[in-house]
Amino acid sequence: MPISGSSPRVCRSTVFRPVASRLSGLPCGSSRTRRYLEKAFATTLIATAFIAGPAHAQSSVTLYGVIDASLLYTNNAQDHASLQASSGAVTGSHWGLQGREDLGAGNQAIFQIEDGFSVMNGSLRQGGREFGYQSYVGLSNNRFGTVTLGRQYDSVVDYLAPLSFTGRRPGGNNLSVHPYDNDNLNNSFRVDNAVKFASAPYAGLKFGTLYGFSNEAGGFDDNRLYSFGASYDAGPLSLAAGYLQANNPGVSNTDGAITLTDRTFLTALQRTYGAGVNYSIGAGKLGFVWTRTQLGGLAVINGANSLGLKQNGQGASFDNFEVNASYLLTPSVAVNGAYTYTDAALSTASGEHHPKWHEVSVQTDYLLSKRTDAYVQASYQHIASDGSGLTADISGQSPSSKNEQVVVAVGLRHRF
Repeated sequence: MPISGSSPRVCRSTVFRPVASRLSGLPCGSSRTRRYLEKAFATTLIATAFIAGPAHAQSSVTLYGVIDASLLYTNNAQDHASLQASSGAVTGSHWGLQGREDLGAGNQAIFQIEDGFSVMNGSLRQGGREFGYQSYVGLSNNRFGTVTLGRQYDSVVDYLAPLSFTGRRPGGNNLSVHPYDNDNLNNSFRVDNAVKFASAPYAGLKFGTLYGFSNEAGGFDDNRLYSFGASYDAGPLSLAAGYLQANNPGVSNTDGAITLTDRTFLTALQRTYGAGVNYSIGAGKLGFVWTRTQLGGLAVINGANSLGLKQNGQGASFDNFEVNASYLLTPSVAVNGAYTYTDAALSTASGEHHPKWHEVSVQTDYLLSKRTDAYVQASYQHIASDGSGLTADISGQSPSSKNEQVVVAVGLRHRF
């Protein structure tokens, strides 16, 4: 209570001006004044926490994806012509979430999960996995690079594939795959149980390595995979190289862990390596990519046994020589294409064979907007099977009954 005959002190807070204006004329010692000040102080603390929190550790999550739907004609699919509605004829339909959290001092926590699906029936791809494309978490530093753990792409895919027409981002090109995707430039398989390092760019140079664990007790190298690669960009010039080695790809160990779960080959040993170059000239780009895949103790080539090829487990090799080009006719119209010659050697029960493939793909792409495009692509494959029993087999289609196959796709893609 104020002293008799004196005027009460009036609250004139400079910190809580909005509250003080409501308390004008109230004695500072009153219980009503204290309650107002306590509420104002608590509100200020909460607001400060919400404002200061994101400034210390900002984070973001991005939803993205590609939906590719087309009408696809094949001149010979198991001895019959076919016309079908197709999902992912050129680019596999998929969606994903990518997130990062700023940890300060140039460090970030990151994650990425991706799911492949069929837009025609909604089914999952990659053997029914919910996140069959990639699923990993890791740490990134602006100066040194990124370390991630999970299901991921190998270094051949990361560094060399972008210079190839079959692996060019985003999403590759499923109708221009080298035979059986023997070099994995089209991302046919991913690596489970993997730890990856990818460097930050140094004056145009990037490099990285990956190791896939077998996860088998007492069998450290039974199903392991490792790879490394590098790329260099200098103005119009791009160079890249990569190497991959997988032990027993496609074979499950006793613990059920396998390094290559989107099986291309069932073999005791796979080595894939290669190099490539791209050069931009105005609105055009020219490229060349060479890869070699060696298989030891081969049991199954993707779909080959169903074509009548009987393997004797000795091995095989594939040498792929690809020339690719792209040209931007207008800001909205692009023409792309590639020719690949593949020379293989197969050891089978009937002897040594040297099948040779010729593949040509031509594509016209029209941008309806920044995120939506329409395309027409034609692909042709011819094989001189040399008695091996192999027939033409463009990726994703039923094999031809002859040594030639033609596929034409007219489609629509939307990226989000």
